[in-house]
Amino acid sequence: EVQLVESGGGLVQSGGSLKLSCVVSGNRNRFNCMAWFRQPPGKEREGVATINFFSDRDRWPTYADSVKGRFTISKDTFKNTLYLQTNDLKPEDTATYYCAAYLSNFRCRLDADYIFWGQGTQVTVSS
Repeated sequence: EVQLVESGGGLVQSGGSLKLSCVVSGNRNRFNCMAWFRQPPGKEREGVATINFFSDRDRWPTYADSVKGRFTISKDTFKNTLYLQTNDLKPEDTATYYCAAYLSNFRCRLDADYIFWGQGTQVTVSS
């Protein structure tokens, strides 16, 4: 199995920044695509960004339109950690942020069926 543990959430003012981390452990043969999702209060979960964790074959990560230019997904395979740098945060970015993973032979997609999920970390942006 694969275990994902997020951290780095918190309370920040509008325009501020946070860097989220997701430490991954377990069977590396069970996944290669990793992503960040978020679920705002009372709303459905949405994909934020995805990246191939073990390969640079997918030259550019994929981002949701709502975060392009503000959020950056990155990885450190030696530390087994996925990151999400969030800048210029807005109140509408308030959500529980989740790390997720799945295995694919193709380009990583936000609309894929992610198999492994973390417990989430809360981000709250005040106006």
